[in-house]
Amino acid sequence: MAIGAYARGAFVAIGSFIMFGTVAALWANPLFIRMTPTGGFEVVLLALQALLLGVYVAIPVPSCGLKLASVGGIASYIGIACPVCNKLLLFVFGANSLLIYLEPMRLYLAVGGALVTMVAVSIRWRNYQAVSSPQSSLPFRDQLPATALNVL
Repeated sequence: MAIGAYARGAFVAIGSFIMFGTVAALWANPLFIRMTPTGGFEVVLLALQALLLGVYVAIPVPSCGLKLASVGGIASYIGIACPVCNKLLLFVFGANSLLIYLEPMRLYLAVGGALVTMVAVSIRWRNYQAVSSPQSSLPFRDQLPATALNVL
């Protein structure tokens, strides 16, 4: 992999950590105020998710597992964010429902999002290895992509 891929991955990891942490109000900032206290797991899972997103972006394979990585990122963000601070969720479900049903499940949602992103990274890594291996006789467009079923 080229130096540019590493730099792009580091930029995405650092940028997503800062952006998602600020929007989720995991630290004091003038832009967002958190209405429920953090549980202590949010920063660790945010760092894991940011690292996984950085690795995912650094692997140079065109459009493999993108939907899976997006689902993992969204689930992880909802898991670390303040449930009653998210205006869209608040509008759709209401504060009572969010505090009763989402609040106790946030840790599992964040961990699940990180696991889904790990699967997307492993799919992308497997495709990168298939494309870059000298034994590969087929052009990339003719090769079957790795899926979640044959990665696990």
